Amino acid sequence: MKFRTLKKQKKAKKPTVKYIYASYLHRIKAFITDMFMIYAPILYLIAYIIMDGKDDFQSSQLAPFIGVLIYGLIYATLLSRFGQTPGKKAYEMKVVDDKKGELISFFRAACRFIAFLFTASTLLGLFLPFYRKDKKGLHDLICGTIVVIEKKD
Repeated sequence: MKFRTLKKQKKAKKPTVKYIYASYLHRIKAFITDMFMIYAPILYLIAYIIMDGKDDFQSSQLAPFIGVLIYGLIYATLLSRFGQTPGKKAYEMKVVDDKKGELISFFRAACRFIAFLFTASTLLGLFLPFYRKDKKGLHDLICGTIVVIEKKD
């Protein structure tokens, strides 16, 4: 076969990507996985390596804030770079822009994390995905993102 025909065949066989809305149950499982894989080690390092133990950690008001801040930076970096955290990767999910389907920026991922903290503290936005077809939480609505599962044909 000629090189040109091989090249044309390669171009013709591009896989199409379909997005399916990620279920809320999978999103919760991914969140729990992220808590164990990212947040728990951060808290361990702060409590036992930086501070003198759990008593100092519990008496400090700054230590939990620093833990959440470090987790938020890691979370935003992973979402902006790869579109997924380790928990989302385990369940084959991605966070993308709801209009274009592209990865989101670091700033937008950080805003999404802050909006998630607000949503989780009020519990209002956590029940929103049960009533929407696209399974968006309040933090997804605020930031214009969506959590999807990619299916390639």
